Amino acid sequence: MRARLRETAEGLAGLLWREYIVYRDRSGEVVIRGEHVQRWISLAPAAGSDEVLVRAGRILEGGTTAPARSEAVVPLSAGMGELAAACRRLLADTAAAPAPRDPRAAGNGRAAKAAKARPARKSRHTGLGSWAVIVSVLGVVAVCVYQLVLNGG
Repeated sequence: MRARLRETAEGLAGLLWREYIVYRDRSGEVVIRGEHVQRWISLAPAAGSDEVLVRAGRILEGGTTAPARSEAVVPLSAGMGELAAACRRLLADTAAAPAPRDPRAAGNGRAAKAAKARPARKSRHTGLGSWAVIVSVLGVVAVCVYQLVLNGG
């Protein structure tokens, strides 16, 4: 069944997209990635011996895959045309669904609120506190030099 699934995926990928990558993932499913359309399709054996579970989802920024948005069970005996039609329906459902959030880009909710509450710096000029430290250090250095000159050092 695995070899048949791989052959089916290769033929299906050629019908659906002009650019694609076909590979087997850790769970044994055959995955077809269409990077140019930011979508993926997976084929896995279903409960019936002649059936295949087809799932479709999106590819997020950075190349990670979002969970499947839709799935269907299709009999392999129906032919490549029927399988391609089912995949197109699933891809259309995936495209119609709202885009998934990329969890890495979202950030922490509290950190985002704190950043909004904090006033934004308009420039990188030296602040009043920094000037006070600089003047204090220069004053200490001046007192030391004055003491050295007074004592004949």
